[in-house]
Amino acid sequence: MEYITTTQLRTNSSQLVKSLKRGGTVSLIHRSKVIGAIKPAQASFVTITDIADFRKALHAAKPRKLIPKSQREKIYRKRLEEKYGKGIS
Repeated sequence: MEYITTTQLRTNSSQLVKSLKRGGTVSLIHRSKVIGAIKPAQASFVTITDIADFRKALHAAKPRKLIPKSQREKIYRKRLEEKYGKGIS
C-alpha cells in the first residue's frame, strides 16, 4: 500500500492517478495520521452475446461529425469574415 499526504495530493496528483491506474490503493495522510484510503473504481463490463446488440452498441459509440465536411470550409470562412472583415484571404 502506498501513502500520499494532503500536500502531495495537491501538488503531485499525477502520481496518484498513475497508482490508481495500476490498480493500487493509496492511503491519505493528514497531519501524520491516516485519514482514509483512495482506491480505484470498479470497472463494470457488459457482455454482449447477440451480434445485433453488439452492432447497435458499436454504432451508438461511434463519434459523429456535427457539421458535414462539405460545409465546414464555408462556415469557417464566414466566421472569419465576421470576426476580422473581408480582407482575409
